[in-house]
Amino acid sequence: MAALFPKRSNTVFRLLLALMVLTPPAAFVALMVYVRTPWNTDQYVRVDQPVEFDHRHHVVDDEIECLYCHRDAETSANAGIPATDVCMGCHAQVWNESPLLEPVRRSYFANRPIPWNRVHNLADFAYFNHAVHVQRGIGCVQCHGRVDQMARIEKVESLQMRWCLECHRHPDRYPGNAAVQAASYDVFWGTPPRPADEVKTVRAITSLTTCTACHR
Repeated sequence: MAALFPKRSNTVFRLLLALMVLTPPAAFVALMVYVRTPWNTDQYVRVDQPVEFDHRHHVVDDEIECLYCHRDAETSANAGIPATDVCMGCHAQVWNESPLLEPVRRSYFANRPIPWNRVHNLADFAYFNHAVHVQRGIGCVQCHGRVDQMARIEKVESLQMRWCLECHRHPDRYPGNAAVQAASYDVFWGTPPRPADEVKTVRAITSLTTCTACHR
């Protein structure tokens, strides 16, 4: 057979066998790595909106509380997007002729909602209740990041299951809203500051890690 095949044939054959054996697990590992990267989770992507709304100005300069616009976050499963009349409550008097606010005025007078682009889109098979988390002292910054420093909102957390479980398994690593605000923030992050002992006891995080807690 040596006369029919060159000497390198055995080496090539071994390499092909190795590739056949290693390619399936390598592809599986590559896929598992990819789904955890920002390319798949859409993290750190600034989402354009139909209205140039700057959270830095509203949160820091005007000191508008989160719940003023997202008023359902403490009482409902969904935080909610503010209706246009909430915007016009201020802008009927402030910047009421600004070209940047034309989509807001058009929405208000036509009684049609502004078509905001979703930034945080949790999978339909996962159940999440904003009120439960906010009432337990979890600050907005825990999940949404430093919104007060964002010109355009971007997703800073993956929203994947392992991220949720990390908090549920080790709630002591994630301080309540009062602790977060007292430690480093001067802005409003969801619920008013509460005594540290109240956060640790009455509003302590429950370590729910059963499947039915989120998949119902």
